[in-house]
Amino acid sequence: MTAAPTVLAAAPANGDLVQAVDWVAIAPPTIAAVVALAVLVADLFLPQARKPLLAWAATAGLAAALLALVPLRAGDRSTFCLTGDPGACSYTADHFTLAIQLLVLGGALLTALLSVTDTRRELPAGEFWFLLLSSAAGAALLPASRDLATLVVALEVASLPAFALVGLRRGDRMSGEAALKFFLSSVTATAVTLLGVSFVYASTGTLHLTEIAQQLDDVPAQLGTLAKAGVALTLVGFAFKTAAAPFHFWVPDTYVGAPLPVAAYLSVVGKAVGFTGLVLVTVVAFPSYADVWGPALAVLAALTMTVGNVAALRQVSTRARSAVRLLAWSSVGQAGYLLVPIAAAAYSSDDQIGATVAYALMYAVVNLGAFAVAALVARTHPANRIADYRGLYATRPVTALAMGFFLLCLAGLPPGVIGLFAKVVVFSAAVDAGLGWLAVVMGVNVVIALYYYLRWTAVLFRAPEGTPGEAPVRHRAPAPVTAAIALTAVAGVLLSGYPQWVLRFAATALF
Repeated sequence: MTAAPTVLAAAPANGDLVQAVDWVAIAPPTIAAVVALAVLVADLFLPQARKPLLAWAATAGLAAALLALVPLRAGDRSTFCLTGDPGACSYTADHFTLAIQLLVLGGALLTALLSVTDTRRELPAGEFWFLLLSSAAGAALLPASRDLATLVVALEVASLPAFALVGLRRGDRMSGEAALKFFLSSVTATAVTLLGVSFVYASTGTLHLTEIAQQLDDVPAQLGTLAKAGVALTLVGFAFKTAAAPFHFWVPDTYVGAPLPVAAYLSVVGKAVGFTGLVLVTVVAFPSYADVWGPALAVLAALTMTVGNVAALRQVSTRARSAVRLLAWSSVGQAGYLLVPIAAAAYSSDDQIGATVAYALMYAVVNLGAFAVAALVARTHPANRIADYRGLYATRPVTALAMGFFLLCLAGLPPGVIGLFAKVVVFSAAVDAGLGWLAVVMGVNVVIALYYYLRWTAVLFRAPEGTPGEAPVRHRAPAPVTAAIALTAVAGVLLSGYPQWVLRFAATALF
């Protein structure tokens, strides 16, 4: 496959320059955005009885956006490039872009399946599907962004609808408080990021990431402090988005207060957005400042995984919503693992970013599966305590086996082979970069995480509470939720059987 033309053609009438847009390259985020607008307009005219059609339209739109990745599999297309400099493009569909777009669009599709039933009962259908598709469009645009302006716009398009999704449940005070905390923390992150971006632009005179990397090598002495401040502030802004400690404080309350499908979306797609932006600004734009962001990210990785796992370890199984709270703290700990290869990229000439992508893909599949099971259990146990999962094997044996598999994958134990291999890849990235101390910290945290993952797994197979000999009560599961659990379980099993499908990203150059 050859790259689509990215040159500028002169209009014969008035001499204006017209950009030749590669519509195939920009198809995935464009499809999601167009379907979002179509759903919003359709919601105005559809009677209440036909509102469920919006769910299937949104799901079909996300599936079409995923299929639009197939023509881009060569990873060699760019568009919106500068005149005379085809290397400075604002949109690039390389292998890194395709891997992240697969993650975010696939995560949004599974979130849509989990949300079909909720939009019929407690969530306004039109608003929900418009917000979900809009956020997915921004998340799909972000990995392809190769200038700071597009990067910030994509970041906000992905984030702003998420605030509303968290607080969309009517009459729920906890949901409103969660949305407010999420909004305030994200606005702070955006303000800090914009300040850092403005400092970088002032010191380099360009917004394109590749040109920033060149200009930072020759920053005048009088602008050196400004450039360093811009780099530092930009990193702090993205640390908020990735829920890296000590900027993680919004995560547990936001996940607990949000509708469960939205919490699942934030744990995977929201996290992918932050890490994608962090990778682009560090590895692509700021490689000459690796001595600044490398040690900082290494310390953040160690702190984040430790805070997340210790907090998850302290969750009480009988506390209301303890299952979601544990998954929230677990996601903070997993964020620490994801930071390790990015920090290692500052110390090694090898491409370490693939380890983060491989781990993120594994994490997305199994974490969405765990949230899908949590959404199913919440239908009969609204408090969603860990104790409510006791005896799940007796009532739903296949679901219990799937949940056990997801938890073992997150812990990195067989039969969750893909979880084990992904952790080994991250360990290798730290060791190869000479960050032995960080590998030790990660090893300690993996052991801590083993305890609470195995404790929850054991609960699934204990005898249910109640009168001995009493037949367990079985409830019918909604078909979309069952489909989401089945899809994630099958994907997890396939990746455990053929881990090279994901781990190959760790061995190839993505940029």
